[in-house]
Amino acid sequence: MPNTFFTKHDMKSLFTPNTTSTVELKSSYNIPVVLVLVSIPLLLVQPWVGGVFALLGLFLMLQAVTLRFRFTATDFELYRGEKLIRCFPYQEWQNWQVFWNRVPIVFYFKEINSIHLLPILFDPNTLKSCLEERCPRT
Repeated sequence: MPNTFFTKHDMKSLFTPNTTSTVELKSSYNIPVVLVLVSIPLLLVQPWVGGVFALLGLFLMLQAVTLRFRFTATDFELYRGEKLIRCFPYQEWQNWQVFWNRVPIVFYFKEINSIHLLPILFDPNTLKSCLEERCPRT
């Protein structure tokens, strides 16, 4: 009977990069704008709830303005301005998914040692095409 138990060091990624060009995802302000617009009537009915929506929308707007995501030949990179904040090597990816295809809201990906959930603050179509090209699901 084959051994089906793996340690984290035995695991290899299911994904391999297919391209060498760098693609920067264009910012999308859809989620922050919707949250801020929804907060306006909520402020009149439920000020605390409306305030939470407004603050979350403004925070995500700031993130959409300042953060940049790039697909390189080997990594998914996160930048604030021109400063590299974090690198996510494709070789450590095990799974990814964009939730709610009709209205993409959350991008999920799992690395060998961690799980990440990101709000869609960038162009979801470019995101999906880069993921399918560089990290195809098997």
